[in-house]
Amino acid sequence: MSAQDTILSGRYRLISQQGSGGMAVVYKAQDLRLGRIVAIKILRPSLTTDPSFLQRFQQEARNVANLAHPNIVTLHDFGQDGNTYYMVMEFIDGQDLKKIIRSSAPFTVERALHIGIQICAGIGYAHRAGLVHADVKPQNILLTGNDSVKVTDFGIAQALSIVQNQEKQSVVWGSPHYFAPEQATGEPPNTSSDVYAIGIVIFEMLTGKLPYSGADQQELAMAHIREQVPHVVDYNPNVPVHLDRIIYKVMGKEPSQRYRTADQLGRILISYQKQGQDVTQNQGTPPPATPQPVAKPPSNQPIPALRPTATGNTPPPTSTTPPPIQPSLSQPAQQPVSQTPSKQMAAQPSSAVPAQATPPYANQAYQQYSNTGQNNAGQGGGYVPPAYAQNYPNQGYSASGTSGQRPTNNNALPNAYPPGSGGYQSESSSVRPITPAYTVAPRQNSIDLVSIILAIIAFVAVIGLVLLWLAVYNAWR
Repeated sequence: MSAQDTILSGRYRLISQQGSGGMAVVYKAQDLRLGRIVAIKILRPSLTTDPSFLQRFQQEARNVANLAHPNIVTLHDFGQDGNTYYMVMEFIDGQDLKKIIRSSAPFTVERALHIGIQICAGIGYAHRAGLVHADVKPQNILLTGNDSVKVTDFGIAQALSIVQNQEKQSVVWGSPHYFAPEQATGEPPNTSSDVYAIGIVIFEMLTGKLPYSGADQQELAMAHIREQVPHVVDYNPNVPVHLDRIIYKVMGKEPSQRYRTADQLGRILISYQKQGQDVTQNQGTPPPATPQPVAKPPSNQPIPALRPTATGNTPPPTSTTPPPIQPSLSQPAQQPVSQTPSKQMAAQPSSAVPAQATPPYANQAYQQYSNTGQNNAGQGGGYVPPAYAQNYPNQGYSASGTSGQRPTNNNALPNAYPPGSGGYQSESSSVRPITPAYTVAPRQNSIDLVSIILAIIAFVAVIGLVLLWLAVYNAWR
C-alpha cells in the first residue's frame, strides 16, 4: 500500500514522505476534516512498545500543544491508529537547516546570527514554559524562503528520558554530534544542554564542520566529554573574535560554564548584533571639521570691546596696532557646531595664540585653557592672560594668571570641573592635576614708621627691666 492510500484515524490522508530520523518518519498529509495541509510525524514501532514511554509522550505532547510561538512548529493533534502513534503539526514549506548547511555553509556572520537568534527565541520560550527540547540539531530546525526559523520535535526526546539505559542507547544516539557532555554520560538533559546544542549548531553554520568527530558513538561521546573545546576562528578566520568567545563559552564542558537558558544566549547574540550594526553605521559618518583660528580684525578698524566692565566702560587700546583677539572666558569662541565643548578646547590650534602672547605656564602640566566657561566667581580655571587680569580687576582674575579661589585638592578636579563647565579638560580620558602657579610677593626692603616706633618701645621696655632688676638687687644687698 502506498502512502497516498493510507488514511490515519479516518481523517489524515498521507500524501508523500518528507523525511525520516531515528525516532519518527515525517509525511506530508491532508486533514480531510478541515481541508488543510499538515505534517504527520509517525513514531517508529521500536518506541511504541514501552507503555511508560507512551504515557510520558502523551503528556509531553499536551505540553507542546500549549506552546504558541512564531519560531516553534505548532502541534495540532496527537493520535493512535492501531499500533501506529502519530503527531499532527503545521506544515512548513521549507528545508531543514542541515540540508542548507551542506549546500551553502559556511554562512556569513549576519546570516548565522539571524538564524541563531530565532532558534534561541523559540527554545527560550519553551524553557520559560518549563520544557526542555533535549534534541536540538539542524535536522529539527526548519527554514522557509526568507530564513524564518521553525523548531520542531519538542517532546519526543524529553519523553525518552524515562527509558531504561539499555533502551536509551539504542534510541537516543540518533544525534550524538549535538549532545551535551552530561547527556553523553547518561544524565537527564536540562536547559543548559539545549544551550550547548545551539552552540554547536551555530558553530556548524559558521564553519560548515562539526566540532567533534569519532569513529563510533562511544568515541564521539568521549570527545564531547574530554576533548578541548575548539575555536570557530580556527576553521573560519573571518568570524570576529568576540563572537568566537561567545560560542566557546556556550560549548563549555560544565553546565555552569554556559548560559543557563536559550533566552540568555539570545540576548547576548542580539546585543552583539546591535553593536556590529552600530559600528557599521559609524564607519560612514564623516569626521568632524577641523576648527579654524579666530580671525583678527583689520588694523584700520577700531578694536571691539572684549568684555564690558561693571561700569560699562571699555579698556582703551595700548597701541595703534590691535592685539590679537583672545577668546573670552564668559563667551565661547566661534567653533564648528558639530564639536562638543571638550573637543573644541582639545583641538584649539596653537597658531591662534601669537608668540608674544604665550602664557607664562607654557612649560607646565597644562597648556590649554577653556573658552566656554564662566569664571566670575573664580570657578572654572585654566590659564587667564595677564592682559585680562589687568584690564578687568573686578572679574576675579589676577595678573599672575590665577583666578579667584581654586580647589586645593587636585583629586577633586573631575567633580569641580565637569565637562562643559569651563574647567580644564585634557585630550586624554583622564584629568591631569592642575598645579596653581601663585606669584610670591616681593620682599619689602624699606622700614616703615610703625616698625620704627615699635622697635623704640621694645628697646625702652628692655632698659626699664634691666634698671628694675639692678634696683632690686641693690636693695637685697
